[in-house]
Amino acid sequence: MGKENIAQTAAYKTLASFFDDGQFTELTPLAKSEDTYAEVVAGFGIVNEAEEVYAFAQNADLCGGAMSKASAAKIKKVYDLALKTGKPVVGFYNSKGGRLSEGNALLKGYGDVLNSVSKLSGVVPQISVILGDCIGTGALNAVSADFVIATKDSRLSLDTTGNNSDIEYNAKNGIVNVICEDEAEAVEKVKELLLYLPENNITVPVGLEYSEPEQDEHIVKSIIDAGSAYKLSMEYGENARTIFAVIDGTSVGIVNTLGGKLSADDANKIAKHVRFCDAFSIPVITFVNVDGFEDIKSAAKVSSAYGEATTAKISVVTGKAVGAAYIALAGTGANADFVYALDGAVISPVNPEAVVLINSPEELNVPVSEQAAVVEKYAKENLSAEKAAESGYVDDVVTADELRQVIINSRNILMSKRVETLSKKHSTI
Repeated sequence: MGKENIAQTAAYKTLASFFDDGQFTELTPLAKSEDTYAEVVAGFGIVNEAEEVYAFAQNADLCGGAMSKASAAKIKKVYDLALKTGKPVVGFYNSKGGRLSEGNALLKGYGDVLNSVSKLSGVVPQISVILGDCIGTGALNAVSADFVIATKDSRLSLDTTGNNSDIEYNAKNGIVNVICEDEAEAVEKVKELLLYLPENNITVPVGLEYSEPEQDEHIVKSIIDAGSAYKLSMEYGENARTIFAVIDGTSVGIVNTLGGKLSADDANKIAKHVRFCDAFSIPVITFVNVDGFEDIKSAAKVSSAYGEATTAKISVVTGKAVGAAYIALAGTGANADFVYALDGAVISPVNPEAVVLINSPEELNVPVSEQAAVVEKYAKENLSAEKAAESGYVDDVVTADELRQVIINSRNILMSKRVETLSKKHSTI
């Protein structure tokens, strides 16, 4: 295949559909792998009319997109340039594996790429897009990115036999963040995600437009700018939602808990989102309605992620904040900058039922059918947000109508937040 024909391959067309007006500057287009051109197309250009981005696409039309020394070198060059210039990296994966004829040299190629991915982690955003097969060691590179987007019919697995490669399986295990119908949707979802992200860890997102929120009873929709919710890992973790959104023209990360107890999946999902937002100084808004955690390790993971994060943190108790859940998501464990609560919120060291049983057991001497009403009445009178505010456990109690402006004001004052941390490599929790 001649160089002039590379522009007709699927990988080249993928990059053309990703960059504005189909225009990008190709990197090392003449690099060869044995008797053909390298099995990847790489380049840089403009996305969303403003953002400069590096991208590469494995070229399944050349030896099935197999990884080789030449293609590894091209991908590594993308990462090297991204590190020097502070620009995001998007990788489109579609490969049958590696060129086994290159022997152990192939292992070095994989290792060089993975090392580059690790170096860039927390420096610039990295997004992987699975458009076909991503099996074996190449899958390790792909899932090491910050976000993984995949078409529903693609395959992703470290196991070279393809076991557990189904995308739905990977989504349910928190590996794939967004599932798309086809390549066109996947490309659009990448471009949309980039709108919420800064170029690197010392800049802010660009291209965000302000719009009035929807008139909606759902508390998150009533706070964020209309149409701005980018939902992540919807198939993973039942009682927590992680979202990127825009509030008054500024990108924020949202954690929304949905009641009940947080599972290990919920905790992993929350911690990953908070840590990403912290790495790129994206404010975190947490809506707290949770009874607690299913296990101690989950509580510790969430508490550690919040406690270590120095980005702006605002917590809002919308329902119940019980025990460790309050501490980890809103209290001293979270080290939140501001903690607000809605009218009717309940803040308690243990479940309200247990509080009544311990403090006023005689009040439960009623028919079982009436006990829930007794507990609710006791909680309103003794475990209310107002009581918590009187003791300094929340900064203010606000109405749903007031909340958006309160969050905007709080976020604005926190934009200049600077926190010195202890000298260490990283936490170990």
